[in-house]
Amino acid sequence: MVFSSLPFLFAFLPLFFIVYFTMGKLFGIRGKNISLFVFSLLFYAWGEPLYVLLMIYSTVLDYTCGRMIEAGEKEGNQKKKKAFLTVSMIGNLGLLAVFKYAAMIVGTADTLLGLVIPIPEITLPIGISFYTFQTMSYSIDVYRGKVAAQRDIINFGAYVAMFPQLIAGPIVRYETVAAELESRTETVEDFAAGARRFIVGLAKKVLIANTMAQTADSLLTAAPSSLGTIGAWTAIIAYTFQIFFDFSGYSDMAIGLGRMMGFHYPENFNHPYIADSVTDFWRRWHISMSSFFRDYVYIPMGGNRVSWGRWIFNIFTVWFLTGLWHGASWNFVLWGLYFGALLVLEKLVLMKPLKKLGALSHVWALLCVVYGWVIFTQDTVGGIAEYTKAMFGGYGFLGTGSNNALILLQRADVNTVFLIALAAAVIFSMPTAGMIKKKLAAFAADGSRRLSAVGYVCDGALIAALLLCTVQLALGAYNPFIYFRF
Repeated sequence: MVFSSLPFLFAFLPLFFIVYFTMGKLFGIRGKNISLFVFSLLFYAWGEPLYVLLMIYSTVLDYTCGRMIEAGEKEGNQKKKKAFLTVSMIGNLGLLAVFKYAAMIVGTADTLLGLVIPIPEITLPIGISFYTFQTMSYSIDVYRGKVAAQRDIINFGAYVAMFPQLIAGPIVRYETVAAELESRTETVEDFAAGARRFIVGLAKKVLIANTMAQTADSLLTAAPSSLGTIGAWTAIIAYTFQIFFDFSGYSDMAIGLGRMMGFHYPENFNHPYIADSVTDFWRRWHISMSSFFRDYVYIPMGGNRVSWGRWIFNIFTVWFLTGLWHGASWNFVLWGLYFGALLVLEKLVLMKPLKKLGALSHVWALLCVVYGWVIFTQDTVGGIAEYTKAMFGGYGFLGTGSNNALILLQRADVNTVFLIALAAAVIFSMPTAGMIKKKLAAFAADGSRRLSAVGYVCDGALIAALLLCTVQLALGAYNPFIYFRF
């Protein structure tokens, strides 16, 4: 089940909140957490009825390891602490190795060693990259003494399986919600603010990301030689906006749902496409993932408090793992190493010149990021080379053959709707909403009537957006789920 679906919006979610608040009235915080845990398992089982057992396994594993690590600390038994931390790491990384990377490992071994081992056909469990990282971070934080082990397995299960951020993040660390698992209060104001944030995210996904996806998916599956320069750039720009509004829209919906339940999840995006360097981009894009690798891999390896050679090694190790996290394919690894190389280049050579470039530094950052999406979307090195050739005129302006760029663009529905969505993508990838909010706040500050009028206008716009999203979904509009790859 995904958020941008009618069953979720008009069946699952209303039923969940009825049960959630009823259980809260009857049994307090424990009733809320039981409701959250059970409905989260049902949410996951809707699309993964068998793989929900993996989530239960991960929950029981890390709950037990956390308790034993804390027991080892109280006993002064460091070997016990390390042993159960190791069990947690092996148990979670083992899940990823088998269910996410087995085919990649076997295929690579076959190619390099000339073997003929059959490549296993294992369906990737949705969200496994997110919940395994969350449970591992919990065990590490208990080991480090940053958090106390959770003694109630229902509370811990609610944390692991929490459906708002289960499928695509943000990666919520246990320390962020530990206090709220034990005690939280939902207010009308928080619920309303969460609902508004949810609708904003839904509109990003349904109205912008899905429209961009129609063009991106149609063109990116075509031969690069048929695209030419126009088609290649149109496709990758559409994908650039698709992945941002898809991912950030999901994060907005997750943060909004959490707020409706009294949780405060961390922000995951901060207008990454206004970055003035690649370094700045990665401070703004998928913040929860970047901070995870920083705190649990980069800093423990020594970070930048080491020799230049070791620092470069640390950077490339982190970005190798970052790429691998995104998918079981070598193009994702290459994508990660590409950004690692750019970060090293900026640190050692380009940062001072970029500061002198002013607005042109944004062009540098955008070109690097957009080309990064080429690597991200092409499964092979040959595919990357072919697409690069198409982007820079190797197949002409329009492409070759009867299936040229103009025909492909028509088939991809590049029409008024696409152009409107593209304009909206450009506008709202910048801090436009924040600027509008400030202007409206200044306008409303002159009196209560103006404040009420602004509130009515904003809420009316959100209701209109929700209705438009509902119509799109009811009509069966294109609604891809990009997170299957992660």
